Amino acid sequence: MTIKLLAIGKTDSKPLQQLISEYENRLKHYVRFKLETIADIKNAKNLSEVQQKDKEGELILKKLGPTDILVLLDENGKHFSSIHFSKYLQKKMNSGIKQLVFVIGGPYGFSDAIYNKAHGKISLSKMTFSHQMVRLFVVEQVYRAFTILKNEPYHHG
Repeated sequence: MTIKLLAIGKTDSKPLQQLISEYENRLKHYVRFKLETIADIKNAKNLSEVQQKDKEGELILKKLGPTDILVLLDENGKHFSSIHFSKYLQKKMNSGIKQLVFVIGGPYGFSDAIYNKAHGKISLSKMTFSHQMVRLFVVEQVYRAFTILKNEPYHHG
């Protein structure tokens, strides 16, 4: 299985990017992982929230294959402990899916088209984080999940 993380906009912070890269490299030992960035919408300030979500939604849909399982990182999604998230990933791998795609939306969330296409929603916290930080948290939690599944000490380190 491949895990893909789609995110709107690039990471401006070099230290954050270095940490994200570190966890991406660690993940290579466990699973095929890809982080793909979708460019920010041009002239977004001239668009309504709905128009911006719709344009971002179109770009997200273009990045999906027909058999991809889409999971949204959404404030109204399901909450997991790290252990339960590792079990969730194990179930996805056991189900034989080829690609699991997590998506971090833009500043206003997702379009209706994306919500309709999604196979689920996960919330990292009731708090709001910058989209750049969420990338790090997702990559780190995917890595943590695999170390839990392999009974490696990272989770309790």
